[in-house]
Amino acid sequence: MTVTSKLEDNNNRDSVPFYSALDKALKKRKIKLDGMCAPTDPVGKRILEEYGAVFLATKKVLPPPRCVFTNEDQVTRFQEEAGWEQERIGFDYIELQPEALKHLRKAREEAQKEGLDITPRDGAEAARRNYEDSVRLWNSRFIPALDYWLSKGRLTESRVTELKGLPLSQQIAEVLELENAGIYFSKDLSKSILYSIAAPGTSQHIHMLAFDVNEFENPRVREILAKHGWFQTVLSDLPHFTFLGLKEKDLPKHGLRGVEVNGQTFWIPNVDGSKHPGLDK
Repeated sequence: MTVTSKLEDNNNRDSVPFYSALDKALKKRKIKLDGMCAPTDPVGKRILEEYGAVFLATKKVLPPPRCVFTNEDQVTRFQEEAGWEQERIGFDYIELQPEALKHLRKAREEAQKEGLDITPRDGAEAARRNYEDSVRLWNSRFIPALDYWLSKGRLTESRVTELKGLPLSQQIAEVLELENAGIYFSKDLSKSILYSIAAPGTSQHIHMLAFDVNEFENPRVREILAKHGWFQTVLSDLPHFTFLGLKEKDLPKHGLRGVEVNGQTFWIPNVDGSKHPGLDK
């Protein structure tokens, strides 16, 4: 069966709305949605609906307790609670939550038996990151984009100075608002920055449940990763795989829907017709 037909089969089933599945998952963890992601925060809602698959992961891992970490201390406490293990792949040491790393090892072993491999893209940064890493990567998109749009006359010098000086939470909100007007901040300046790099404090790499794969273009590699619970969950971020620890056939009943782009299947929150409590009343 081809990837396309499997995707169609999954999408023909009744897919559970994302927020219904999320509410069920959070109750098991004794967490309330409005405590994890403020209902009055449209940026938090956007982050949740872009990166929210991670909150539906198997109970054998620890998803983040909030939509956005706002400082290094919060990230450090979470990572210490979740725990991680280290693996050397080639010349690089990568770190993931233990269950995620266990299944990555299994996927690599299966790939290697077929003469393939699964290796980290951009070294250790392919897996665990800290808060400062997420800020640095944000700035690697944010600053060049400001310079570009200033040169094109879409932003003034005073507006650029203002944006650079904003607290991060406000800066993210302003960037997303500018993107609504076509002033994009992705690396190629053609789409939202969220499809290029995560906003500071929101990356699944911080959660230690993400791994960037060199061999993402190989359909057999993607198939092996999916077999072991690793899926593409962020549209346009092709090398990025998230450990959910679930079977692909079960993803729709966990609030996700499959979207095929250029032959690659992304499992994203099924928010079509799904309401965010407190924001969509």
